[in-house]
Amino acid sequence: MKWNLVFLGLLLTFGQLSWGQKGMDIPEYDGKDRVHDLNVKNYKSVMKKYDVMVVYYHEHVGSSKVAQKQFQIEELALELAAQVLEDLDDEDIGVGLLDEKTDKAVAKKLGLDEVDSIYIFIEDEVIEYDGELAADTLVEFLYDVIEDPVEIIDNVRELKGFHNIEEDIKLVGFFKGQKSEHYHEYEDAAEEFHPHIKFFATFSPKVAKSLGLKLNEVDFYEPFMDEPVVIPGKPYSEKELVEFIEDNDRPTLRKMQPYNMYEIWDDALDGEHIIAFAEEGDPDGFEFLEIVKEVAEDNTDNPDLSIVWIDPDDFPLLVPYWERTFDIDLSSPQIGVVEVDDAESIWFDMDDDDDMPTVDELEDWLEDVLENKIDPDDDDDDDDDDDDDDDDDDDDDDDDDDDDDDDDDDDDDDDDDDDDDDDDDDDDDDDDDDDDDDDDDDDDDDDDDDDDDDDDDDDDDDDDDDDDD
Repeated sequence: MKWNLVFLGLLLTFGQLSWGQKGMDIPEYDGKDRVHDLNVKNYKSVMKKYDVMVVYYHEHVGSSKVAQKQFQIEELALELAAQVLEDLDDEDIGVGLLDEKTDKAVAKKLGLDEVDSIYIFIEDEVIEYDGELAADTLVEFLYDVIEDPVEIIDNVRELKGFHNIEEDIKLVGFFKGQKSEHYHEYEDAAEEFHPHIKFFATFSPKVAKSLGLKLNEVDFYEPFMDEPVVIPGKPYSEKELVEFIEDNDRPTLRKMQPYNMYEIWDDALDGEHIIAFAEEGDPDGFEFLEIVKEVAEDNTDNPDLSIVWIDPDDFPLLVPYWERTFDIDLSSPQIGVVEVDDAESIWFDMDDDDDMPTVDELEDWLEDVLENKIDPDDDDDDDDDDDDDDDDDDDDDDDDDDDDDDDDDDDDDDDDDDDDDDDDDDDDDDDDDDDDDDDDDDDDDDDDDDDDDDDDDDDDDDDDDDDDD
């Protein structure tokens, strides 16, 4: 289980790990310790006691109060799950903890390689749980685990139940009987994907006819697709079935749910997800979802297109966090591209006052996304450009201010020069009057005065130059 920016923010905000809508009633914790602390001395004996063993391989809890609080919440969820599972009659299911630091040797022997993950040991299979660590979600997942990998369809009622499943990948095959070697190959393949992918089979020619199946033929249904894909090359070996499923296990449209949220989030194309938020119970959400389904059905052969549908009603506590992180309003449908690592995103522009986008409009937008014409990283670059433009505007304003200051200084200097020139003219006029009245000796004095005046003028000019500098 990998904490991600899209989910991690809620951990401390709400102090719990159950973010999904409750699917079953979980009783209050009765205080009894049922979860085992596994170590090198006891893990073999403990695991032998149970038909199914649930092991939470967790990070070492140090002195951090935050880490301690988180682990207490996780341990309580496991205790509640163990309390509910204790009442099962058919299967004994145990729950244990394994510390990555102190029990590394045990983890290695059990083949556990991803910390903060839940592993389920049943018979010879090890199943990794990629959902939220909440008691109700984990218990419901374990109920699916202990069911048979292949569900048999015998009648019309069970056939109707098969058709009602549209949110999951499902396969159905027609075989001669349970002893058929071709059925055994199919059953072995089912165990490889159980319980993540649903396998069905029928031995009834009547049911097979209504499904359009030939003997030993298997149909593969994508989520939300009415028409199946016939797996080529019947009859099949287990290996051939496994290879086909692995090549087609990323549907064009799939729904994120509490039990698969981390599995889906980690399975991103080029580090990005196309996310569609829509409330199925809301008229606008239902209308938009039908448009998305039609787009997915029209483009089911495009291996590069994968849309993740999230119903906000399934994750009520995450809605405020998603709205803040993505800067969107989830009271109305939304579709956008999200970076898995940093949660950067860009969203289709849907005005609340306008009608829903048409299938063609949405397909055109998705085509631009797949061609990288629409990309969250490009949106970041635009924001950076806006910041640069703001900086340039500030620089221009500063330059204008500097120019204004320089102009003011020049005007002041010109005024000072004009005043000095007027003073010099007045002095010259006075000197001329004195020349007319005085004798030649006075002329000598006037010459001296003129020299003094010139010196004074030079000093004034020097002072003015200093001011200009």
